Amino acid sequence: MSLQMVSTINNSSLLQPGFSLLNFDEHVFFFGQKGWPKRSCPTGVFLLDIKQNELKMKPAFFSKDSCYPPPLRYPALCTLRSDPRADEYQYIIHGGKTPNNELSDKIYFMSLVSKTSKKMTFQCIEKDLGGDVPEARYGHTINVVHSRGKSMSVLFGGRSYTPLAQRTTEKWNSVVDCLPYVFLIDFEFGCCTSYILPELQDGLSFHVSVARDDTIYILGGHSLQNNTRSPNLYKLKIDLPLGSPAVTCTILPGGISVSSAIVTQISDTEFVLVGGYQSDNQKRLACNTIVLEDSKIEIVESVSPEWSPDIKHCRMWFGCDMGKGSVLLGIPGANKQIIPEANYFYILRCKGAEEDKEEELITQICSQTSSEDPGDSAPFEDSEEFCFSAEANSFDADDADTYNEDDEEDESETGYWITCCASCNIDINTWVPFYSTELNKPAMILCSSGAGHWVHAQCMDLSENVLLHLSEANVKYFCNKHVDLNKGLQTPPKVVRLKKPPMKPLRKKKTMKLSTSTKKSFLRRLFE
Repeated sequence: MSLQMVSTINNSSLLQPGFSLLNFDEHVFFFGQKGWPKRSCPTGVFLLDIKQNELKMKPAFFSKDSCYPPPLRYPALCTLRSDPRADEYQYIIHGGKTPNNELSDKIYFMSLVSKTSKKMTFQCIEKDLGGDVPEARYGHTINVVHSRGKSMSVLFGGRSYTPLAQRTTEKWNSVVDCLPYVFLIDFEFGCCTSYILPELQDGLSFHVSVARDDTIYILGGHSLQNNTRSPNLYKLKIDLPLGSPAVTCTILPGGISVSSAIVTQISDTEFVLVGGYQSDNQKRLACNTIVLEDSKIEIVESVSPEWSPDIKHCRMWFGCDMGKGSVLLGIPGANKQIIPEANYFYILRCKGAEEDKEEELITQICSQTSSEDPGDSAPFEDSEEFCFSAEANSFDADDADTYNEDDEEDESETGYWITCCASCNIDINTWVPFYSTELNKPAMILCSSGAGHWVHAQCMDLSENVLLHLSEANVKYFCNKHVDLNKGLQTPPKVVRLKKPPMKPLRKKKTMKLSTSTKKSFLRRLFE
């Protein structure tokens, strides 16, 4: 094993405990950033580009028919193939925490639809399920099993918020272990079935699960109810005959009491278990090799790498599997770095150079590690990670699209090709300038509803004169979807004027006209 430190060029603060890594075509992508995505990368998915021990983050794109999932930390994630040996695959993402600390119960399918030297485009689709749908949770695992020519997904473990009926003011956002149900999910028909197994008595979270063919092995994990790390090794076997599925569980000897562990695959049958915590105040620096052969599992201790002093003395650590026997590890930078939130990152390579060859990864790994955010749990349970099986990254993409959070106010092309509304027809491949002020990007305007979001002016049917007026005037704008909800802010209330009775015109006094003889007679009498 070899350990090498990498320096982060930009936005290391986005990589926090709970992130996930996706591996497509030997490229590793980051998902689950800290906070909500910004205009420079509205998808929240980044390519991790590592060259000469420097890590850069480049934004990825979604196709026009994709949905935009929130950045989910500590979700359950695994690969789904139509056949165990198929080359093409997609990722299943379930649950996790949103930036608002809300728990998600949604499930997404993410696949790579196009790739160029400068642009990676994903398709993300939300899947609806029926039956015994798992509740919103995080820190759980999901795996895919294959039996008798069929495939199903198996979900287990995790944590959720205390039910509303049991919450108190002092512990409103406290979490509890999910019930130890095993959920069998058939994505072909969109249905879920839950199973209660007598061998599984306590809920587990942030455990490691490894699937091969029709068998899943569950190792370690933390139980909030007992505040223990399970020493048991569970073997779940799923049989998929023509009728109802059969699920059995066996407790095997030789388990490891650990949470927050990370698993990476080094060969078709061998895996390496690294990291984690063996108690609330002690990291686990030992490593183990897991061998799966002939429906059997063997766990033996292996040689650990030469950990750096920073890793040995740090309070917590986190990371994720990069594939091909490599693991990305992170530790807090504390006050040693210029940016207080920045972390140190290392790449642990568990394979020798002579073993680092191309191979098909048939076995699917899904591991969740550790527990809560800092302040939500025990001291060493704030390093929540997720690990999975994937191929290593060659990191040969161009540097032109490197993401930089300092450029959020720049007119980056990244956020101009979003689907701003249901009737949006702006496509990067077919778009032509519509307004005289446009050159190579569509004009956009900010809707002031809620936290605000950007929409295309052309999709809102705005004339050029109105668009220019809104850009120059200091007024709030609301898109077609929110204009009715914000009429009170957009237009002032109508003032009812009081009706006043009209004033009557003054009448003119009538005057008599006197003849000249009459006037002379009047004057003569006046002076007599």
